Amino acid sequence: MERREIAGLLAYMGRLDPRTMRTDPGELRDQVDQWQELLGDVPLATDHGWDARTAVRAHVLSSPYPVLPVDVARQWKKHSGDRLDRHTDPVPAADPDDVASWRAELLGTRHAVLAGQRPPNEQRAITAAEATVDPAVEARLRAIGSCIPPHVRQDLAPYRPAKARREQLVAEGLPDVLAVPCGWCGAAVNQSCRARRVVPRGGATSHRPMKTAHPSRVEAAAALAYDTHRQETAA
Repeated sequence: MERREIAGLLAYMGRLDPRTMRTDPGELRDQVDQWQELLGDVPLATDHGWDARTAVRAHVLSSPYPVLPVDVARQWKKHSGDRLDRHTDPVPAADPDDVASWRAELLGTRHAVLAGQRPPNEQRAITAAEATVDPAVEARLRAIGSCIPPHVRQDLAPYRPAKARREQLVAEGLPDVLAVPCGWCGAAVNQSCRARRVVPRGGATSHRPMKTAHPSRVEAAAALAYDTHRQETAA
């Protein structure tokens, strides 16, 4: 800020907080000198969101202490630092083989953002768009009913017996027992039933997954399948 800008800022501050006003010409000159010494590289206002008067007003509203030049300087440092954090270096127009020019352009852009001479170059987020599926892939999914071919499922069956058993039941038209929670062992939906590991004197130490479901869960799954079939038939 120049001296006339400092003087204008002090006059504005004096209207908001009369304690900061100086009527003696010598004291006023010393005050201007002090503020310019600390705020000489801080702009009064920029076209990109900074105004020293706003910082003064915010301090008067939030603090019982008189405004000091360091308070404005800290607000400017926070403002410019936030702008630089949101800045993404654009690709310089200089020749990449000319390292000095390339570096000078990058630093010049950053200094302009810090000084409030230009807005930060913010990287835009990737926006959501409608997913498009290749027609050939979509036709194959309709044909096999899954993204995993049947022969691959057979190869994976020994490594996931619970999943294989579930798929077999569904293929045979039987109810999917894992579609409902188990009221006996507390297993959630899509989780296998659990059996307790006990010690000789009694008491459970842990649980192990079961390959089959508890009878009560089988009955609950059958009831759900029956209700679903009845609703589909009625519709």
